[in-house]
Amino acid sequence: MGGGSSDAATTLIALNERWDAGLSRAELSALAVRLGADVPFFLLGRNAFAEGIGERLTPLDLGPAWYVVITPQVAVSTREIFSSTALTRATKRLTITAFFAGLGRNDLEPVVCGRFPQVARALAWLKGFGDARMSGSGASVFAAFRTESEARAVVARIPGEWRGIAVRGLDRHPLASE
Repeated sequence: MGGGSSDAATTLIALNERWDAGLSRAELSALAVRLGADVPFFLLGRNAFAEGIGERLTPLDLGPAWYVVITPQVAVSTREIFSSTALTRATKRLTITAFFAGLGRNDLEPVVCGRFPQVARALAWLKGFGDARMSGSGASVFAAFRTESEARAVVARIPGEWRGIAVRGLDRHPLASE
């Protein structure tokens, strides 16, 4: 999830070190946002609340969690979803307090689910186990669990039409220097 953006941030970090460029995180972030809206998030290297187009970040301390990630066998074009007339862009601004209260939503989710029934089915199935959401512009969906055993029990029940995995959340990116 966040594949290209994560790769771009990791590449910036690695090249900065390899070439001894000495760029600060702020300078790297200025480059990162030109590569993609969520590249600065991955450059930060830790959990954060993102605002704007993703460039204004407030670091967050989140508790440990395990995640079940399901990926339906469908390719979702981020460009197509963002250019959809079904995307209203009318959501009220979310605060950090509301985020921690479990509020908020992914505005792209109804657009993707409307165009890709496979994603809608996977999301509905996973919601049977708790608060499930779509990641970014899809197609992956995920839900958090307190323990590895809970997450693995859900993975064992995933229907054969989808790929799924249980993963432990990380507090920091392995290359983060903070």
